[in-house]
Amino acid sequence: MTFSATTVLVLALIAAVVIAIGLWAYSTANRLDRLHVRSDQSWQALDAALARRAVVARSVAMAIASPVSDPARSEQAKQLSALGAVAERAGRGDRETVENQLSSALSAIDIGMLRPQLVAELADAEARVLIARRFHNDAVRDTLALRTRRPVRLLHLGGTAPLPTYFEITERATPAASTGLSVDTIRTTARIVLFDENDRTLLMRGNDPKTPEVSFWFTVGGGVEPGESLRVAAVRELYEETGHRADPASLRGPIWRRVAVFPFNGDLIRSEELFFALRVRGFEPRAANQTTIERRSITGHQWCTAADIVALDQSCETVYPYHLDELLAEAAEAASGSVDPEVRSIR
Repeated sequence: MTFSATTVLVLALIAAVVIAIGLWAYSTANRLDRLHVRSDQSWQALDAALARRAVVARSVAMAIASPVSDPARSEQAKQLSALGAVAERAGRGDRETVENQLSSALSAIDIGMLRPQLVAELADAEARVLIARRFHNDAVRDTLALRTRRPVRLLHLGGTAPLPTYFEITERATPAASTGLSVDTIRTTARIVLFDENDRTLLMRGNDPKTPEVSFWFTVGGGVEPGESLRVAAVRELYEETGHRADPASLRGPIWRRVAVFPFNGDLIRSEELFFALRVRGFEPRAANQTTIERRSITGHQWCTAADIVALDQSCETVYPYHLDELLAEAAEAASGSVDPEVRSIR
């Protein structure tokens, strides 16, 4: 049996189409799998952030509890504590309702009654919920956008995995992170994840002048002054804290954005931090032009590997941003590249 040239060509074209469809289906199924993993992980992060907010809410309830002479305040504390306990135990189906009730209860709290440290803790917990919810909803949106396409549905490329769902809750009407009652300073900060030729990153050691016994570690950087660009502010802070001069154009980024609320030197500060990446030849940092507060609060420095950062965390000296050891590879890749990556939010 022989085939004509036309038949062979038609069969070849059919085979090519089948192979192309197979490759597309395989790559799409893999992409869907990654998106489902991303949705699951983002929900786990959101669940953890919500759980932390519930714990902080119960701490707030304890702080505002008062004697029987103020029954209204005592009842508010009881309600907040009960809602926090329910939120910690709520299942996925009831979570939105419970968390909305907790948000409403927190909105009714007079922030002025709380210690600055507790205000900072509440603001940080709420900021983490906000960021985690956005990450989760972004992951759900991307998954649904691909999962609901007709070819994907017809070929059942999503398998039996359930469709992810959005998580919608109201945000506090007066979030502690932006209220004028307790937040003394709102600023934008430019930071640099600085690498040497051995992929070590430079961290500064410091403390709050009000609590000198508690040390923590952080990347080089500081507040942006009026009229400064982020890059100019970053290299200025780099020079002031380490004596190293850098070209603003050599910075890669911003690669990360982080919102932090914390007490420092008696004030409550809300800082929006933008991180750049930069690779330099290793050097011994020598402060060139520190401010008075920097001389009081910066006590040391260290070129660190990821393992060093883990060791610092385990020694109860917190490293900021959180999980920097896990983020270093991403920053190192950005520092070695020639294109600025897309900025993303971190903790």
